[in-house]
Amino acid sequence: MVYPIMDAALLLSITENLLRSLGFADVRVVITESPRVWASISVPDAKALIGMRGETLRALNHLAKRLVETRTGQELRVSFLIDVNGYYEKQAETIRSQARMLAQRARLFKHDVEMPPTSPYERLLIHELFSEDPEIKTESQGEGKFRHVVLKYVEGGKI
Repeated sequence: MVYPIMDAALLLSITENLLRSLGFADVRVVITESPRVWASISVPDAKALIGMRGETLRALNHLAKRLVETRTGQELRVSFLIDVNGYYEKQAETIRSQARMLAQRARLFKHDVEMPPTSPYERLLIHELFSEDPEIKTESQGEGKFRHVVLKYVEGGKI
């Protein structure tokens, strides 16, 4: 099966229409495509779009993905993310910092370190962060909301 490539213009159109239908007329949407398609939304009051601990924003992303799949008629294999007022950007940096700290612990004590459960996107960020690190390998373990990353220490950088 051939999967469609995410079209930034399509994401922009769907995001703007979705936000208008939710009653957000005063928004600014900027699409970037590096390294994945990213829709940055700027709104005066972000609380309604982010929700408690990002739950509304996760739902908004899920809904946008389903709308894109409906419009293209196929399931998407590429990822895109809608961010509101830099919420995911800040979360990503927090996760990376935590992962770096735990990786230092793994190196110091020369053993594997389990991270707390994270979302699929956060796990992807952690896997990407250590993809070139010879001493730390990552592995996702667990099921559902308990799925987490294990930072595995590799002695001397050899697998």
